[in-house]
Amino acid sequence: MTGRTAVDRLAWNEPTALDTLAAWLLALLWILPLAYAVWTAFHPSAYSTRFDLLAPLTLENFRRAWEAAPFARYFLNTTALVLMILAVQLVLATLAAYAFARWRFRGRDVAFALVLVQLMVMPDILLVENYKTMARLGLVDTLLAIGLPYFASAFAIFLLRQTFMGIPKELDEAARMEGAGALQTLWRVYVPLARPVYTAFALVSVSFHWNNFLWPLIVTNSRNARPLTVGLQVFSSVDQGVDWSVITAATLMTSAPLLVAFLLFQRQFVQSFMRAGIK
Repeated sequence: MTGRTAVDRLAWNEPTALDTLAAWLLALLWILPLAYAVWTAFHPSAYSTRFDLLAPLTLENFRRAWEAAPFARYFLNTTALVLMILAVQLVLATLAAYAFARWRFRGRDVAFALVLVQLMVMPDILLVENYKTMARLGLVDTLLAIGLPYFASAFAIFLLRQTFMGIPKELDEAARMEGAGALQTLWRVYVPLARPVYTAFALVSVSFHWNNFLWPLIVTNSRNARPLTVGLQVFSSVDQGVDWSVITAATLMTSAPLLVAFLLFQRQFVQSFMRAGIK
């Protein structure tokens, strides 16, 4: 048989030479900033703008960056913040999604529509009102103030509700016949079957809140509550010049946990997103 024509390849969703070239080009554009950051961070400042294979390696840039700001405190704040937000999001989203998927009550569709409206509202629009609310509650400059606006995630509720609706009702009925209550059914039937969705959402949530900058910058005033992204602003001062070697070293320290996690668990990441139906 002769080879497939271009129409046949498109019908079978086979990548063409142009698709492959475009993929490699995008990969190159993505990796270049990271490659520059790695090169600059591990070499003296004199080599930040020129490439030399014989350039000496050094860890001095990381030492200077670590001493320029209390990164240990920032790492602790960021880790606690990310875990707190994720834990609350999963609990609230699970309960809300289960109610929207399996319970019948007046105004259910209207309430779910209001939840979906949140997906269309940019968080930046609410910065002023959120700050006023935190000020009235006396929570300014706390980790709780950073995480509170994100506790009820419309994306998580929508994702889990769609997943729960796809679970056969027969499993629900069988659990109830065994004497399981609503919460027991949710914990023993729905949650295990939605594990890939939980993993996929956790990746999205952790990545977003680890890198979130604008709201933490506005609502924090001291290092006691600042996350890593806000702590990096110490390197934005140009009074004594910009040392790109130190800046890239600090940036790598900030993003290293996410990069290492991706490299170690990239297969699980991809499988979770595919099973969750996130495109």
